[in-house]
Amino acid sequence: MEGNSRWSLITALAPMAWGTNYFVTHEFLPAGHPLYGAAIRALPAGVLLLAICRRLPSGSWWWKSPVLGFLNMGGFFALVYVAAQRLPTSVASTVMATSPLAMTLIAWALIAERPRPAHLAGAGVGAGGVCLMLLTSTVSIDALGVLASVAAMAMSSLGYILAKRWGSEVDVLAATSWQLMAGGLLLLPLAAVVEGSPPALDGPSLAGFGYITVVATALAFVAWFAGLRHLPAATVGLVGLLNPVTGVLLGTAIAGEALTAQQVCGLLLVLTGILLGRPAARGDRRPRPT
Repeated sequence: MEGNSRWSLITALAPMAWGTNYFVTHEFLPAGHPLYGAAIRALPAGVLLLAICRRLPSGSWWWKSPVLGFLNMGGFFALVYVAAQRLPTSVASTVMATSPLAMTLIAWALIAERPRPAHLAGAGVGAGGVCLMLLTSTVSIDALGVLASVAAMAMSSLGYILAKRWGSEVDVLAATSWQLMAGGLLLLPLAAVVEGSPPALDGPSLAGFGYITVVATALAFVAWFAGLRHLPAATVGLVGLLNPVTGVLLGTAIAGEALTAQQVCGLLLVLTGILLGRPAARGDRRPRPT
């Protein structure tokens, strides 16, 4: 279990970094350029990781990289960018909180990882905690923003499981680099056609993109895919619930306000859901009868 705990901690770096993404996007990045925003986030991160691993795709990875790049990076980033611009963080994060359940079911179907009852319970408890922690009666709903969040959640859940299925073929740095570069390259021509000229970037925008590229993309995705290789997909999905927890704590710290009783209860439920998804001890794994 010590190894599982270590990989859980490494995996947790990803959702904690992503939890800051909505705030940075909303406060510092130019609005109205979701495609350029996604491309500027993905491509430099991929180049950075490629410079570290120094390995190009080979064989089937010439087509797998674009597929995963679209699902996990290109299309996903664009949809998240749209959601961040059109929705309050609370609504976007609540929609994404259904990702653990989606990942659990897709993993069951594609890689035969049958979920334990604790995983399903953790997904339900965690999603309920996110709703309690974030949603209020004053939240406004934008239909296009909600649709973008749902599509992003479904797309990334499928992409993560495919990455887990194919990931044993290459090392994590290389696979992550290829996905990021493929996603960025797919987005650039589409951005030029749809959005025209790239957005003008001032100092805060450059700093925001720098943070998102290095921390919330390159480092975060390496940690996430490393976790997927060593932990059940259901466990990784539940660790991802640290994303909205980080967003709430960050927003509270910046606003200088104390957490409400409702938020504290929601936070405790989310942490309970994450704990329910812990991998079973090795000694508890008994061979199945044939």
